[in-house]
Amino acid sequence: MDFSQLSILLVVAAVFAFAAKLLRQPLLVGYLFAGVALSVSGLITDHFALENLGKIGVALLLFLLGLEMNIKEVATIGKHASIAGFFEMALTAVVGLGLALILGFSLVPALYIATALTFSSTIIMVKLLSDKKDLSSLYGKISVGSLLFQDIVAILILIFLAGVGGGGSSLSDYFFVAVKLAILLISLYIFARKAIPPFFERFVAGSPELLFIVSVAWALGVASFVAGPVGFSLEIGGFLAGLSLSTLPEHLQIASRSRSLHDFFLILFFVFLGTQLVLGVPIQSILLPAILFSAVVLLINPISVLVVLGIMGYKKRTSFLSALTVSQTSEFSLILLTVGLQLGHVRQSDVATVVLVTAITMTVSTYIILGGDKLYKRLQRSLSIFERRKTTEHIDNIPTSLKNHVVIAGCHRTGRTLIRYFKAKKYDFLVVDFNPSVYNELTAENINVIFGDISDPEILEAAGIVSARLIISTVGNLQDNLTLLEYVVEAEEKPLTIFTSSSRTHALKLYEKGADYVVVPEVVAGDHIRNLLRIYGTRSERLKKAGQSHFNRLIFT
Repeated sequence: MDFSQLSILLVVAAVFAFAAKLLRQPLLVGYLFAGVALSVSGLITDHFALENLGKIGVALLLFLLGLEMNIKEVATIGKHASIAGFFEMALTAVVGLGLALILGFSLVPALYIATALTFSSTIIMVKLLSDKKDLSSLYGKISVGSLLFQDIVAILILIFLAGVGGGGSSLSDYFFVAVKLAILLISLYIFARKAIPPFFERFVAGSPELLFIVSVAWALGVASFVAGPVGFSLEIGGFLAGLSLSTLPEHLQIASRSRSLHDFFLILFFVFLGTQLVLGVPIQSILLPAILFSAVVLLINPISVLVVLGIMGYKKRTSFLSALTVSQTSEFSLILLTVGLQLGHVRQSDVATVVLVTAITMTVSTYIILGGDKLYKRLQRSLSIFERRKTTEHIDNIPTSLKNHVVIAGCHRTGRTLIRYFKAKKYDFLVVDFNPSVYNELTAENINVIFGDISDPEILEAAGIVSARLIISTVGNLQDNLTLLEYVVEAEEKPLTIFTSSSRTHALKLYEKGADYVVVPEVVAGDHIRNLLRIYGTRSERLKKAGQSHFNRLIFT
């Protein structure tokens, strides 16, 4: 690919990405349609070079996934999130396989397509929930856990396909794949424990530029080695390269510095996938199957999660919003079909079908997820069939006589300090938090606590918001706090409200909606430092003693 073609590609990708941004769509959707436009116009002719450049983006995508998936954290994936992810994948796979066979696909391509429909996009979901400031919510945590489970399954499937390759599927083939994988994992584990940490600490960590180039070289070098002599794939090599660096103290810095390079090459990959929609495949031949498969993803995926979470005792709002996050196919769906094409298991038209399904579902699901709260309000009564009488978002054992009490929303660092204060003052108070461990700890201490989201109207009602004297929200989420304020202003005697906010802009919005006081950490920090200097001066031993006292408080409280 020459300079002019690469320049044209980036200009067109930027235009379509800008259009996607205006339409509140993920930029990945814009890149897919940019590929369609480039292929239709004939501006890109060197598809082979574009594909190879895109492979670097895929390898780096898996590298970053492995880098951020600390081995120690894999065991902490929520049990409920994993169960929800498993049943969603199983049900979607069965329905997708049946539909593919009815539409005339042969068994192997039908299996590929059915499996591709089960993966939901971690990238899209995290981006949208981040935009909504909902990543730290209860349903956000469930969604992240469920998609992390799916990512692990996708990695295992890619490892299996890369190991067996295009050959037979006898028992000896499977055994050979297992042996190769075991040797590879053990070797990388030993290398990551014994050789990588001291090497990075001694020669690499002190230089940001060297850290960047060595990390990228390691990612692509391991990917090439695993795809070449070992016989797996670039994707698996990239993932294992990231996983081997995930325990380094510098792993977040590596991820931050590598992300821009990863984004650039991933753009090329999605543009290449967009070209596959029209590369020798008439769009009319795949349109009906793509629409039907999209309907499976948009309906079956969410319904399965809604049912499973309801059975496990979550409230209908949490189940519904969690279900909406799986209503699209994933970048792993595209990678899976690309691997299948390389192995000769699927045809170009099968790849084009899944690419079109991805474009459709990513586009539609974006609006669904962003409008989730409005959808819930409209469907709230109908969703009651998915909620058990006794839920895991506990509102039991809360005194019904609570009046003129204090409600603390969020019990992390700030909330803990407030609890000690109110206990010392013997005030009646109630905590609302979505963290199960916090709920268990406070219950063990005989503290009134509700397990659930503060933005859920039923939780607000159970907390007795309208009869409280004071409401303190430490969650810092603008939308949650605005929802809380909307509920508060309807009370006959409006309680006092104190909020924390991540920015001045958000603080002003809260004041405009009726908040009595908003704490902005960056402003408070400046005020506090000014007071320290006013009290202790700039050369005082008293300031050092105050610092030591603060140090002790941080450790023991």
